[in-house]
Amino acid sequence: MSPAAPQKRPSRADVLRLAIAVVFFTAAPTAGDIGSCGQAENDLDPALFFRAKQDLDCQRCTDCEIKSDACGKACSPGLLIRELPPGCVPLEHDGEVCVDALAAASCADYGHYMADEASTIPTECNFCPPQADAGASDAEAE
Repeated sequence: MSPAAPQKRPSRADVLRLAIAVVFFTAAPTAGDIGSCGQAENDLDPALFFRAKQDLDCQRCTDCEIKSDACGKACSPGLLIRELPPGCVPLEHDGEVCVDALAAASCADYGHYMADEASTIPTECNFCPPQADAGASDAEAE
């Protein structure tokens, strides 16, 4: 048998490159670090949120010249929605993200949000998506 070839020891530069690659590919935020920016976990105040959203909807309908019944309702006096669905408890930060997404939306997107039929909603505003078994009684679910 032939003798084993001597192992070449990695240089400092090789070790440094490996260390940088390991840190780059394995460093990640921990759960809870994304999006909240250190804010307290306060429940969203539905009346404040829906007032801000309705005001923004009316402003964007006006700015984007969207003519729909939904826009007419958004621009009418009085708050249209005051409560979240039962069991839906988003955080204050969720409401802020939703309003920011709406404010940044293009007029074309806002037209889809305020459409009278087949309207859409930004994912940032979908706090409480409908349950797959929504409306089914316990007897039907069995």
